[in-house]
Amino acid sequence: MLPFVRPDLIKLDMRLLQGRTTTEAAHIVNTVRAQAERTDAVVIAEGIETIKHAREAVAAGATIGQGFLFGYPAPLPPPGTAVPLQAPADAAVETPWEVVAAAREPRRATKDLLVEMSMQLEHQGLDAAEPDVLLACFQEADHFTPAARSRFEFLATRAAFTGALGHDMPVSPVAGVRGADLDADDPLRREWVLVVIGPRFAAALVARDLGDQGPDLRRRYDVVVTHDRELVIRAAEPLLRRLVPER
Repeated sequence: MLPFVRPDLIKLDMRLLQGRTTTEAAHIVNTVRAQAERTDAVVIAEGIETIKHAREAVAAGATIGQGFLFGYPAPLPPPGTAVPLQAPADAAVETPWEVVAAAREPRRATKDLLVEMSMQLEHQGLDAAEPDVLLACFQEADHFTPAARSRFEFLATRAAFTGALGHDMPVSPVAGVRGADLDADDPLRREWVLVVIGPRFAAALVARDLGDQGPDLRRRYDVVVTHDRELVIRAAEPLLRRLVPER
């Protein structure tokens, strides 16, 4: 979720430094280092009590340390200049198609090809060691077929977050999946979207329905597929804004 939170500061929990080194801890540290490298976020390590902890914090990418090695808890100094927060993403962008098609040339494809392309990208979310964020727009809840529900229920057990959008889509369309009901006049109803973002993988398939009549699988779409990480993140943001928060 780090690409969407866009933190200025990332703090490493003391258990990453004081506990036994594990594969999970290594994945966390590598993910944090990658995010910090991409965004210049500052990495802070807490729980530094020994020189060994300090060396491990530096190896993990931390440039600020906190812990008994440096001092014990004490009153805070008087407040100084406020730290500026990053501006939120541009909320004026309506849909993923507007984001991606402005930067990449669309191609034309039929729905049967889009189904196969989407399923191939979905499989990128099966690595439980590095869970992905998986977001999909089905246009209509009816397009979230029993086969798709079965796939997404399984993918949700591996992903960090899974969302599905469509007209008449329930808030919980299947176990582990967050849903969003698109308004009748929402421009997103014309778009087929699949976004997969992980610590080291990013892809978006964005397609615009041309409104063909006739056999469903032969309906045509204008399609863009991109692996540009920043473009994929921007394409995901209009989907996240439409998802209903948990209560």
